[in-house]
Amino acid sequence: MSVSIPLPRPRGPVLADLVAGSRGRTARIAWDVVLVVGAAALVGLLAQVSIRLSFTPVPITGQTLGVLLAGTALGWRRGAAAMALYALAGLAGVPWFAGASSGYAGASFGYIIGFFFAAAVCGYLAERGADRSVRGSVPAMLAGEVMIYLFGVTWLAFDLHVSAASALHLGFTPFVIGDAIKAAIAAGLLPAGWKLAGLAGRRRPDQPSAG
Repeated sequence: MSVSIPLPRPRGPVLADLVAGSRGRTARIAWDVVLVVGAAALVGLLAQVSIRLSFTPVPITGQTLGVLLAGTALGWRRGAAAMALYALAGLAGVPWFAGASSGYAGASFGYIIGFFFAAAVCGYLAERGADRSVRGSVPAMLAGEVMIYLFGVTWLAFDLHVSAASALHLGFTPFVIGDAIKAAIAAGLLPAGWKLAGLAGRRRPDQPSAG
C-alpha cells in the first residue's frame, strides 16, 4: 500500500500581481517600491487609531488589520519588506507607531517584530490560494495573528520581567476579541477583492457592448 504525501501548492499570483499587470521590469520594481511604502504607511496610519489602557503598556490599535491585509495582498516578500520598513523607519524617527510615536516602543515592540513574520506567513499562504475564499482566508489570518502574539507576548514577558500568565493577561486577553474581528474583516475583504478583480478582467474594452 502506497501513501501519498500532499505537496505544497506552487506559488500563484496575489492581488498586487494583478494590479501590476504586464509592466516592464523597471516599472514592476518601481511599482513594488510603491506597494511596500504604501503598505507601511497604511499600518502607520492605522496605528494612530489608538486607545491606551491603564493596566497594560500595550495599546489597542488598528495596526493588525493593516498587517494582515498587506501580507495577503502583496505576497510574502513585499509584505515582509513593508513591515521591515515600518519597524526600521519608526525606530529611526518616523512618527508612525501608536500615538504618533517613534523610537524603541518598549514592552510593545515585540508586536512590531511580529508584524514582519505575520505578513510573511499571510503572504506565503496567499500565494498558494488561501486568500481566494473566506474558508481559506480565515486560517491564514489566524496564522498571522498567532505570529503577532507569539513575538508580542514573549517580548513583553521578558521586557517587564513577568510570568507567562501575567504576560498573557497584559498582552493577549484584552485584545483577542478585537483582533478576531479585524481578522474576520481582512478574511472577507481579500476574497471580495478577487471577485472584483475577476469582474474587471471580464470587462474588456475591445468587446462590443450589448445593443
